[in-house]
Amino acid sequence: MALRVPKSSYPQLFKDGYKNLQGVDEAVLKNIQAIHELSEIVRTSFGPNGRNKMVINHLEKLFVTNDAATIIRELEVVHPAAKLLVMASQQQEQEVGDATNFVIIFAGELLQKAEYLLRMGLHPSEIVQGYELARNKALEILEELCVETIKDQKSKPELLKAVKAAIAAKQYGNEDLLADLVIDAALSIMPKNPANFNVDNIRVVKIMGSSIYESKVVNGMVFGREPEGVVHKAHKAKIGIFTCSLDVSQTETKGTVLIHNAQEMLNFTKGEEQHMEKAFKELADAGINVVVTGSGVGELALHYLNRLNILVVKVLSKFDLRRLCRVVGASALARLGPPTAEEMGFCDIVETVEIGGDRVTVFRQENETSRTATIVVRGATQNFLDDTERAIDDGVNIVKAVTKDGRLVAGAGATEMELLKRLLSFGEKTPGINQHSIKSFAEAFEVFPRTLAENAGLDATQILSKLYAAHHQDDSGVIGVDIDSDTENSTLDAFKVGIYDCLVSKSWAIKFATDAALTVLRVDQIIMSKPAGGPKPPQQNSNWDED
Repeated sequence: MALRVPKSSYPQLFKDGYKNLQGVDEAVLKNIQAIHELSEIVRTSFGPNGRNKMVINHLEKLFVTNDAATIIRELEVVHPAAKLLVMASQQQEQEVGDATNFVIIFAGELLQKAEYLLRMGLHPSEIVQGYELARNKALEILEELCVETIKDQKSKPELLKAVKAAIAAKQYGNEDLLADLVIDAALSIMPKNPANFNVDNIRVVKIMGSSIYESKVVNGMVFGREPEGVVHKAHKAKIGIFTCSLDVSQTETKGTVLIHNAQEMLNFTKGEEQHMEKAFKELADAGINVVVTGSGVGELALHYLNRLNILVVKVLSKFDLRRLCRVVGASALARLGPPTAEEMGFCDIVETVEIGGDRVTVFRQENETSRTATIVVRGATQNFLDDTERAIDDGVNIVKAVTKDGRLVAGAGATEMELLKRLLSFGEKTPGINQHSIKSFAEAFEVFPRTLAENAGLDATQILSKLYAAHHQDDSGVIGVDIDSDTENSTLDAFKVGIYDCLVSKSWAIKFATDAALTVLRVDQIIMSKPAGGPKPPQQNSNWDED
């Protein structure tokens, strides 16, 4: 008699249509395979020489970028295990704003190494235990690998050390120019206590045309549209900000008015006009010479505003309206009426400037420190401008990270190679079965220098052997990959050249990547219910009119 009971005689546990995958082969290895595919997609986009991806999302919007966060966000991943990895990378984006690629590549590599261990016969829980030990040790070692600390967060040369490498990873070749813009903008809004630095206070406005070298920083806010009326400039402006539309107020009920002659018609419209004129006269009497609205401006309202010499700007984004309130110190009013002194905003100059062929409105404060800085980016195509904005965003986030923790480690894959070396020796000293997992965790770090070399078109095997030799001779952990090299010696001293990574972003990335990998390894069964919804709707029949 067979020891295994045939499946058909099991009691019916789930509804029809349920999928049940279990065991190492069906659940764990399939998950690892899906994650490996995802990490391979972004792996080729790693580093300064990373390739761009062309992603067309469900709205047919085109993205050409090597920014992992954008690629992952637009890919709409549906595999449940790969989704865990996407969530980990999104957390990294929110926590530090950089090194999202690191999370996905490292988690993918950890699981690849785990697959080999599983095939060797280790149990997933043994691998999980070893990986947890290795992660804690890696974070300890990382603390020792700090090679530089930014002590003065208001010093441009100090901040450049951290920001340059982050921007070079996205816009290689333009990193000097963009790092200067980011730091100028950051220093112009840096609060007295740098720990209160707010990323939201640096905006980017993209204007097509010219070249990236025409980009500049403006102290204040720039809106990509010109004022509505004939007034285009105001000095020492008092500003009223309204979220409602500047138009004749529509009543909630519909009424019918019977008009007998032309005189009655004139009187009917005159009352409306007088009411409008009175409202704007009160604004002018309060000293307001700039009005900002978050909605439309009626023609009659525009007529009175022009007569009273008031500049009118439409700002349709409620986020921008909120930022503008912060910049000029105003409160947004929900109804039309003269604001009080506290609700009114103040700005030194509001003017219309022509940048390229576009006319934009600038709210500028004359003093050195402003509440908001705007980086005006120029370039040939919309995709290039979008990608430059992402690089600037990374740079600004690194400034934020440095204001909290100024420690830097060597870049160019040097820190990863040193972690690999020290974790391997830690694994050798660990008794029991955990040492296999610890060594695999260590070897996963090799993917970073290898990828940097591959993406730069260099011989990865040769460079890795040189890096291993260099790191075994020297304990400082600063020898990395020279991606510009065309000679035999493709390694460099990252500390001397000035390629640094933020220690805080590396440590968070290792935490998030390991947690995601461990979560996937702890899964032993996938139970999927039948998707909701009835039968599919009938497809369009092209021959519907034929009998």
